[in-house]
This record gives sequence, C-alpha cells and structure tokens, in this order.
Amino acid sequence: MIKSAVIRWYLYALYLRIIRLRDRWLRPRAFDAVTSNPASSLYGRYDEFAGNLSQADLLRNHEFKVYSQNGEDGLIAFLFSRIGVTDRRFVEFGVGDGRECNSANLVRHFGWSGFMIEARPSDVRKAVAHYERFRRADGSPAVMVSACRVTVDNIDEEISRAGLTGEIDLLSIDIDGNDYWIWEAIEAVRPRVVVIEYNASFGRRAITVPYDDGFARFRKHRSGWYHGASLSALAKLGERKGYDLIGTDHLGVNAFFIRQDVPKGDLNVVGAYKAYRPQRKRLMVATVEEQFAAIAHLPTVEV
Repeated sequence: MIKSAVIRWYLYALYLRIIRLRDRWLRPRAFDAVTSNPASSLYGRYDEFAGNLSQADLLRNHEFKVYSQNGEDGLIAFLFSRIGVTDRRFVEFGVGDGRECNSANLVRHFGWSGFMIEARPSDVRKAVAHYERFRRADGSPAVMVSACRVTVDNIDEEISRAGLTGEIDLLSIDIDGNDYWIWEAIEAVRPRVVVIEYNASFGRRAITVPYDDGFARFRKHRSGWYHGASLSALAKLGERKGYDLIGTDHLGVNAFFIRQDVPKGDLNVVGAYKAYRPQRKRLMVATVEEQFAAIAHLPTVEV
C-alpha cells in the first residue's frame, strides 16, 4: 500500500514537471494565438449563442492562460469586462519571478501598474529585471517588487510603503500558507476584485491552517496538501470583509470575489458549497477524502 502511494506520488510529480515544461514552451505563443485567431471572438461570446448557461459554465468558457498558472488570465479579463476598471492598479503576492502570475498579463498587454511581493530574494531580482522596461505614462516604473515574507503585522505597511492605498482594482493572494490570515489583515487597500487560492483538500469544511509566521507548506506535510484555507472559510471571511463569491476556476485552485458595492451586471453571487471544485491535479493521486485523511492529524482552525 505504501509502495503504491509512493509510486503514485512520483508519477504526479513527473506530471507536474511535464506540465511546467509544456507551459514554458507555449507561453510566448499563447497571447498571439488568442488575439489572432478569429474564432476566439466567438469563443469569448459563446454564452450569447449557447443559451442560459450556469455561471460555472460561463466562467469556464472564459478561462485561458497567457502568463497565469492556469486559466486565471481569462477569468480576470472576463470579470473586469463585466464590472469595468478604475485605475488599473493591483497588489499581488506570491509571484515567484513575476513571469507566471495573475498580474503579468495585465502589465504586459493592458497597461496596468502595481505592487508585487515575493519572499525569495533570487526571484525578486529576476522580477525586477523583467519588469524594469514597463513604465507608466509619466515614466515611473509600472511595477514595484519587494522582497518580503508577508505577515499579518507587516502586510499593510508594505502595501502603503509602495504608495497603494484606498481603492484598487485587483488583489491576488497565493502564498500556500497563511492566505486566510493575510487577507483578513489587509486594510490598506480596498480591491474591487480578489483572487485567492483555496485548499480543495479541506473539502467543504470551513477551516484554515493556524497562523504561523514561518509557515512552509512542504515542511508541514510532504504531500503539500496542508496549507491555506478551504473555500467555505474564505467565503465566510469575504462576506465579513464585504465581498461576494462569484465562482472558482474549473481546476479547483482559485476563488474569485467581487466587492459587494461594485455593480456586477449579470454576474450572480454563489455559495461556497455550490462553487466548490476539487483540485483536479490532486485527484490524480487521491480522492478528496483520502487527501484530507492524510493531513487530518494536523491542526486546523474552524471559522
């Protein structure tokens, strides 16, 4: 039994490596493929021709990847096509070297500006070099990048120091650890859209990992399944902070929220139970029940 689980885990790791190599090769071609293909305009309007789709199917039809990890680029573009943009500013942390993240496409192709935070100094140096050529109309840098391990005590200070306060268009959170607690702590900015990774291995329980300044996902459990918060927990936090859950991506990775006072057009608020999707990649290794059983002995906080 143990040998079988180890084999499945190594096959899963190999699969992820192949996917990363494939995406690295395809990414430079992705944006051109989307914009130059005449069929893409029809694909983007598929809901108009297909009748009354569910909101989950509507979101799925608008997913595509340019520089995001999965289909977030398309979903973010779709949401802002419905609610409009204001100042095109963002805050994103957990960006790696900045080449594969949720704000990269917005900066490179749509003139956005904002603030990226990453804990690894080597990745920060790469991100700074990568975005140095992107400038605002006044010649100032479009992207500021900070080397920082965010905590509940420093997150607002870091954002304010970068000159971002008040309303912004987008906040993206993916730090594989204290995601729930960091979002709860943010008061410096009021994003209109929040994209945050949820932990599908927690199922439909309303739980999060306890706060830990030094949280390291794979040191906590070798599976990597113990991190962050469940979708139900994030939906409760979002409601408390004034945000409506709009849906999740079809791979079961990210949740998308819109601030309650922002007109949403034809977008509907959905409940966490209905919006929940298991993470597809993890299902190749184990069922959701098996995933949770593997980490059930580790502490969680019910919210």
